[in-house]
Amino acid sequence: MQGLVTVFGGSGFIGRYAVRALAKQGWRIRVAVRQPHLAPELKVMGDVGQVELVQANVRHEASVRSALVGAQACVNLVGVLFEAGRQTFDAVHATAPGLIADAALAAGATQFVQVSAIGADAGGSAGYARSKAAGEAAVRAAFPNAVVLRPSVVFGPEDDFFNRFGAMAAMSPVLPLIGGGGTKFQPVYVGDVGAAIVAALAQETAGRAFELGGPAVYSFKELLQLICRETMHRRLLLPIPFPVASELGKVGDLQAKLLPLAPQITSDQVELLKSDNVANPDLPGLADLGVSPTAVDAVVATYLWRFRRGGQFAQPESANA
Repeated sequence: MQGLVTVFGGSGFIGRYAVRALAKQGWRIRVAVRQPHLAPELKVMGDVGQVELVQANVRHEASVRSALVGAQACVNLVGVLFEAGRQTFDAVHATAPGLIADAALAAGATQFVQVSAIGADAGGSAGYARSKAAGEAAVRAAFPNAVVLRPSVVFGPEDDFFNRFGAMAAMSPVLPLIGGGGTKFQPVYVGDVGAAIVAALAQETAGRAFELGGPAVYSFKELLQLICRETMHRRLLLPIPFPVASELGKVGDLQAKLLPLAPQITSDQVELLKSDNVANPDLPGLADLGVSPTAVDAVVATYLWRFRRGGQFAQPESANA
């Protein structure tokens, strides 16, 4: 069995796949999460005793340092899609990565993987993008040999993108084309991201940055059309100009502050949609890590059926007229 790796954010969407992939490669895994009692399924992703759950809050330095005692490697997956309460972009994306990297180095770790996002930009208009870039910079300052992985939109059975719009297609006669639907995405399968994390720890990747995208690029409109096909719902795709979408996003901002529910869209997410989310061809990607990218069509059909009228047994002719 290999050494000990501490994974922050291991109970999240990408985290669960990362933990499984690391366990298959023989790592001992310490998963640092805010509420360990809510993630018991992680303990059965490896052999008996291979996966350990510990309590840690990335805003509290003492718990971070405790979670890293004895670790040879560290993976940081902590992130939020919108701000709520003390879980702000600056706290989670900008400040916490530097704290974790500093603590990892102090603990004697020799490897660090920071999972960021395509579009991380210190001068970006979206707070999410700026905070991701700040987090990368903080990690580099504390742990110069860290590897940075920047995935595009991540898809898989528990994703937030295809499931969200699949649910909307099942209930609403109209789907919103924010900004006209021209924004480009390069969706990457969550299992491939997990494999990339393992490869980043296994290969000579120190100090490098990788942008992770799938085998195909889609416009926002094309992705909504794909969702409608897979859910067997014919829906009107209504273009919504960015200024109008920004006003709708402000309602989502308020909802995030007042209710314990994920908003449909926030003003910051509207800003993100103004820029394409595609891997930079001049930077290394999945192929350079030895990972063959998985096509969207090969996976989304295995879980979007839940939004069809007849579920997995629905026939194509059951789609709306």
